[in-house]
Amino acid sequence: MRNTIEPPARVAESEHDSTVTLMATSAASDHSVSGTAIVREPARPVRLLVFTSLYPNSEQPRHGIFVEQRLRHLTATGRVSATVVAPVPWFPFRSRGFGAYAVFARVPAREERHGIQILHPRYPVIPKVGMNAAAGLMARAVMPTMRNMAAGPDTFDLIDAHYLYPDGVAAARLGVAMRKPVVITARGSDVNVIACHESPRRQICWAAGRAAAIIAVSEALQQKIAALGVSPQKITTLRNGVDLAAFRPLDRAAIRAQLGLQGPVWLAVGNLVESKGVHIAIAALAQTREVTLLIAGAGPERNALQWLAEQLGVAGRVRFIGTVTHGELCAYYNAADAMVLASSREGMPNVVLESLACGTPVIAAPFDSAAELLSTPDAGEIAESRTAEAVVAAWRRLECRRPERAATRRHAESLGWAPVLDAQCVLYARVQTDAQSWGDR
Repeated sequence: MRNTIEPPARVAESEHDSTVTLMATSAASDHSVSGTAIVREPARPVRLLVFTSLYPNSEQPRHGIFVEQRLRHLTATGRVSATVVAPVPWFPFRSRGFGAYAVFARVPAREERHGIQILHPRYPVIPKVGMNAAAGLMARAVMPTMRNMAAGPDTFDLIDAHYLYPDGVAAARLGVAMRKPVVITARGSDVNVIACHESPRRQICWAAGRAAAIIAVSEALQQKIAALGVSPQKITTLRNGVDLAAFRPLDRAAIRAQLGLQGPVWLAVGNLVESKGVHIAIAALAQTREVTLLIAGAGPERNALQWLAEQLGVAGRVRFIGTVTHGELCAYYNAADAMVLASSREGMPNVVLESLACGTPVIAAPFDSAAELLSTPDAGEIAESRTAEAVVAAWRRLECRRPERAATRRHAESLGWAPVLDAQCVLYARVQTDAQSWGDR
């Protein structure tokens, strides 16, 4: 669970002034597109202030990488420009002996990644009361940075916040104070976990009421946000996209030979924490005789997972790869016969998109958004329950069917970034137009 008490585990377009159509979410629809509003995009790029504590930095290059990926694709369209404000907890000591908090102390106040300017103001974290007070503390600490930006060359049209709590609530407070519209993206555990707590839930509902728009990365999240009492008319479902050039089918036989792999191969990718279910994949492995399991990722459960593999007698068939780059991940996806994701909950898992783009089907636990991605037999199998037995049964069904890797890739090609980015830019344009209309009244 992500909170502020513990350290976080954590293509040029056509003319910009053309008329485009925004497909907005409607409560009466089973889709993320119903109801239309004609929006004219501005002649210049929309200037975003991206506000999130989940963003990579020089000390944590994989932290919130999914937020950076979306922003890089957005700015590449030429339809938006962006500066990132990514606050980090204040801590006075940089010595590595202080663990994760010392990492925050070493994060620079300002840096640049992929041509995007990033500011890292500090905010206080108060133990025990941290979760309930986090949004207010974050907003108060960041306010001077925001005011300086608004008054200088880094001024912005709207605040684009990621994660409903505390980031989204803090962004809503800042937006009210600075009279700037706010768009908040909900991504998973902010809705599935944090919103279950009374005080954060009240603050989330307050922020949603003042936001110009809420983005959900899956239909399942959209429904849960609406269940909190947020108007469905305000929520737009925009899933993550996948880079179809970076993740693609490669020479599978050559990669397997290089890695010394024979026989069926499963791949698990993600943080090594209980909610990702890697222990379930290992337990399922013990019910097979021929499968090898590759585990890409790091985290606090690493030693426990290795112990489990030894206890179940499968340590010789489990390879802990550790943290790998995107380029390396592409090779591992290609080497596998199936990617196994036994998570207890997910928003819109990038690892599923990446695996499918490489032509590798997925075996997933029945988390809420699984069916939105594994919507065809070529995409893989959804286990009947989050158990080792159900994962093995799903594997047997997949083995019998053996979808062609080219067919799995074709399914992924409908999940690329292009339509997502177009809808995202139109949403920003609508929010900016609405804000200007209100300002003229």
